[in-house]
Amino acid sequence: MKIYSVNTAQYIDIKGGETLAEILSMLPALDFKPICARVNNRTEPLTFQVFMPKQIEFIRPEHASSRRVYVRSLCMMLYRAVEQVHPGVRLCIDHSISRGYYCRLLTREEQPQTVTPDIDALASAMRGLVARDLPFERHERLTKDVIEVFKGYNRASKVKLLESLHTLYTTYYTLDGVPDSYYGPLAPRTSDIDVFELRRYEEGLLLLPPSADDVTRPATPVEQKKMYDAFKAHLHFNHIVGVSDVGELNRAVEQRRSADLINVSEAIHSQQIAAIAHDIHKRGARFVFLAGPSSSGKTTTCKRLAIQLMTCLLKPKMISLDDYFVNRENTPIDPVSGDYDFESLYALDLPLLSEHLQALLRGEEINLPTYSFELGRRVEKHRPLRLEKDDVLLMEGIHGLNPAMLEGVPQEAVFKMYVSALTTLAIDDHNWISTTDSRLLRRIVRDHKYRNTSALDTLRRWPSVRRGEDKWIFPFQENADATFNSSLLFEIAVMKNYAEPLLRSVPHDAPEYSEAYRLLSFLSNFLPLPEAQIPGTSLLREFLGGSSFSY
Repeated sequence: MKIYSVNTAQYIDIKGGETLAEILSMLPALDFKPICARVNNRTEPLTFQVFMPKQIEFIRPEHASSRRVYVRSLCMMLYRAVEQVHPGVRLCIDHSISRGYYCRLLTREEQPQTVTPDIDALASAMRGLVARDLPFERHERLTKDVIEVFKGYNRASKVKLLESLHTLYTTYYTLDGVPDSYYGPLAPRTSDIDVFELRRYEEGLLLLPPSADDVTRPATPVEQKKMYDAFKAHLHFNHIVGVSDVGELNRAVEQRRSADLINVSEAIHSQQIAAIAHDIHKRGARFVFLAGPSSSGKTTTCKRLAIQLMTCLLKPKMISLDDYFVNRENTPIDPVSGDYDFESLYALDLPLLSEHLQALLRGEEINLPTYSFELGRRVEKHRPLRLEKDDVLLMEGIHGLNPAMLEGVPQEAVFKMYVSALTTLAIDDHNWISTTDSRLLRRIVRDHKYRNTSALDTLRRWPSVRRGEDKWIFPFQENADATFNSSLLFEIAVMKNYAEPLLRSVPHDAPEYSEAYRLLSFLSNFLPLPEAQIPGTSLLREFLGGSSFSY
């Protein structure tokens, strides 16, 4: 039997039943040490056995799929260390922040209290696991038996999830005899996971994986206090409504309590936007910039903010920063893809924008530019604009927090708002939901509905979008005067209905199938929630359709 090695571009003879690790030893030495591989474009652990002809590609450490395997393995090592250093304490890995993963240690009481982590002892215990070179052992058992295993370790969030899914078999792992579950493969052994750092962070600790720029050293954290405060507020909200993880969400769906959950989640959005509108009015700002990454819901947030500003007796006017694009031939080029980089700050005519903003502050009339995407250049139209006494100009775009865009404009005249889907719902205590995944699902559904773009094309474009965000948006998050969390507790359960058929359409022979398969596996944790109860003003309608706003 032959398998095809992508790394060496050759067929390899095998008997059948060999693991990926054994097949790796048959190949010429690679210039990197893999911890996982793609088998027919699905990411698999090196313990995966091959019984049929397959295409196999061992993945480099810096690849996104490999990094996920590394981080999952690192989290299990932290969990084992917590069991050793703080026995009887609950580890919650809440969300990614500051280039790491924010973790809390809690007591197991009905009203849990925060436990101060012993950072040095935890780090020492993890280093000890690395030195012992222990295997991450994979098991597949009847779900009813796995539930009993997790009950024995007081893993309530995992039990709730498994009970809600009604699957026959479940995969879980053990490390040094301690069981845990992760929704994707782990590394072969603890000695493969030797680059990390623990730091004290707010009420808990920050788990730092290898740097995205250099996998031989831990990531260097950055200050994100405003992001932390936004996450913390929503974690508290999750606790109040009794839905902190997917198991609890699924239970709410099964018990037909989803209407209350939808209504209170939408009310929280309205309350937050109203508070931001009040702050804008109190400050007397004339310009409001809304910035955020792709599919964060900036457009609907802008329209809902405009309504709230009117309740403050202000008259909002909205313009699109897209009209300030430079002509196509002057647009910067993405050095990786070679395509036009429309996410670059310098894709905008910054001198013209600054000139117009300063003129508006002086009470002068300007003629707004009009950009034709079809022609790739600016076209002449009569679009006069002047700011009267109670007018507020709202501008939505990805660069609103970048100081370079506002040169020459008095800071007291500007209010900067950051919008992003900062997902606080967890799959369980040790598996969080990536805010990037939430936005990607939104974009896949929206691009198909409104732009006739396939899921394959959206997935293919996504790495370029993410590079633009890392360069032009995320470094400026802390410049915001207000942060609006556009995520909704119930949204992935609704998005599941739309995203799954689109993801299944991704061809199996496309490299992007790996990402489609991962997202489908992720969505399988959610019970579907129909969209009928979602109001027309909901931010989610920007992606699903049926909004009461015009776009």
